[in-house]
Amino acid sequence: MTRKLFAGLVAVLLAWPVLAQTPVEQLAKAPANADRWMITSVGGGKHGETSSWTTPDGTHWSRFSLNLRGFINEVDQQMKLTPDGNIASITVRGFTPSGDAAETYEAKNGTYTFNSPVDHGTGKAMPGLYYASFGGTLDSNIPLMLAMMKAGDKGIDLLPGGHAGLEKLMDLKVSNGKETKTVTCYAVTGFGLSPFPLWMEGKKFFGSVGGIDFLPPGWAEQGTKLAKAQDEALAKRAPELMARIAKKPAGAVAFHNIRIYDADARKFRDGMTVVVENGKFSAVGAANKVKVPAGAQVIEGNGRTLVPGLWDNHQHYGDDYTGPLALAQGVTSVRDPGNRPDDLMERKKRIDDGVLLGPRIVPSLLIDGKGPTSAQAGMIVTSLDEALAAVRRAKNEGYFGIKLYGTLPKEYVKPMADLAHKLGLRVHGHIPHGMRPIEAVRAGYDEITHINFVMMQAMPDDVVQNSNGLQRFFGPGKYAANVDLKSKDMQAYLNELEKRHVAVDPTLVTFESLYVTGRGELPPAEIPFVGTLPPQVERSFLAGSIQPPADLSRETMRKSYAKMQGLAAELMRHHITVLAGTDGLVIDLVRELELYEKAGMSREDALATATIIPAQAYHMGDKTGSIAVGKLAEWALIDGDPSKSLGDLREVETVMRDGKMMQASELRTAAGLSGMPKK
Repeated sequence: MTRKLFAGLVAVLLAWPVLAQTPVEQLAKAPANADRWMITSVGGGKHGETSSWTTPDGTHWSRFSLNLRGFINEVDQQMKLTPDGNIASITVRGFTPSGDAAETYEAKNGTYTFNSPVDHGTGKAMPGLYYASFGGTLDSNIPLMLAMMKAGDKGIDLLPGGHAGLEKLMDLKVSNGKETKTVTCYAVTGFGLSPFPLWMEGKKFFGSVGGIDFLPPGWAEQGTKLAKAQDEALAKRAPELMARIAKKPAGAVAFHNIRIYDADARKFRDGMTVVVENGKFSAVGAANKVKVPAGAQVIEGNGRTLVPGLWDNHQHYGDDYTGPLALAQGVTSVRDPGNRPDDLMERKKRIDDGVLLGPRIVPSLLIDGKGPTSAQAGMIVTSLDEALAAVRRAKNEGYFGIKLYGTLPKEYVKPMADLAHKLGLRVHGHIPHGMRPIEAVRAGYDEITHINFVMMQAMPDDVVQNSNGLQRFFGPGKYAANVDLKSKDMQAYLNELEKRHVAVDPTLVTFESLYVTGRGELPPAEIPFVGTLPPQVERSFLAGSIQPPADLSRETMRKSYAKMQGLAAELMRHHITVLAGTDGLVIDLVRELELYEKAGMSREDALATATIIPAQAYHMGDKTGSIAVGKLAEWALIDGDPSKSLGDLREVETVMRDGKMMQASELRTAAGLSGMPKK
């Protein structure tokens, strides 16, 4: 189970002692009779394993080893339980991509004390109060699972904060050809922004499946069946949620004397009246000139702003609850640049059919080569014939484009791009290792994904050769600080991107979190949501960025990030199309726009990167992307003035998508948020 889902929040962070990081050779070795779970994915194959065993003195030991596209976790854990099954103590050792994994918890003499990589605390130990470890292994989740099964509808209270519950979804019989088991799927709530499904065999953890699967040896092939079953079980909730939240207006809706964002003109306009009828804008004009239809529902402006529905151009769609979270932020469209193909297209169809509450999805099929750093979602190809077949699959199954990835052999790019363009598909993605971005553009890229890959043009050869591993982060983190953006070579490169009409999906907010934010600090994108998110989600944000290697300081990474912002400014100066996206939680989108403003873009132009510009890029500019007569009425009513502060875009009051109006407060509740984000 993903450890991020089992984190909590402590209100006040103080200084705590830093323990020496335990090297991998000193971590515990699992005995031959240990219980084991293989960690696999559809695209990337095996990524590692986790194991658990109990020693004669009753200590529960476990070991977790994971290599996910170069991000390495090596952790062991020892845990002792009380006679009633609660956690008496936990000791975690090892390291994660964020740094030292050291963590301790102990309940003794009526008092508990914990010390994690991001927080620490002490208090009164009480029956029914369970510690949710910040890191460690999945073994520390088992006592919580058993306690929730016993507690039933009451759930359990967590340390450092929060409440968790469990709902039985279904029983399923599975077979690996040698043995047959009956396993039970439960939905766990209180640890994330959506219910988290996992599978138990009686009172024993069987596995979890999704983007990454944890299953016993010999059972990995059942991952697809388990994923389909749990998704179908959770999907049964969708129609009720849709009926409860999304309401089709009985007649016309008119916004009177309101401020609007005119995306076509890149201007805010005050004193406007907008009329919506039958899911489309039927009138837009000055308040004293537009006639409001008789019987219309009239919404007075009162200082509020009407904006076109926003686009998140880099949203790897998670599950059914991604939809309410996106809509609650005024995001009515997303471009999904890579996901498990069957899951993505099935979820898109349910949204298109009006069964599932969610934004429009513009999908790309992710295609990568085979290797230890292969993408865990998408299609893996091992020959040019397979690569071209993947392009044809994208066309046949209704994808808008293809996203190429870092382990793909660079010689595949041109023939794949040529075929994609012949079939009318967009080509974008990471830059394959050994290739510079200008080479990818000349081979047929329509768009470069991530600002670090735009910066890859100026990186040393050893970084470019290994850009499908951690060098895609650490190379730019180390060398970008000293790149001269005004140099002849860089300007020639940017001029060519402009001439070839290449777009960029920068995801600056991702690199702010990776390069700037330190461990124990909340990323700026999440600060407005503090107090509205589940405590374990907020605590997980404190993990911070990746730990830089010994020859790279955090200060250098921060300087490199500043230079990346400068590169974004150069993109704008060269009139290169920028598409705003998060590559994370959709709640980060407004921060992305704020970063564009910090880089020198006007608020009006920044907002265009999440409205009319993507609509035009995806050939939908005649249907959506702006508030204009005849276009689909996709909009968000903002309780504020984004012409003065883009942060006000977080203050969504009402949203419309597919002809249905939704209250953002109800959407936030459905997505696990407890209130409006702070300004």
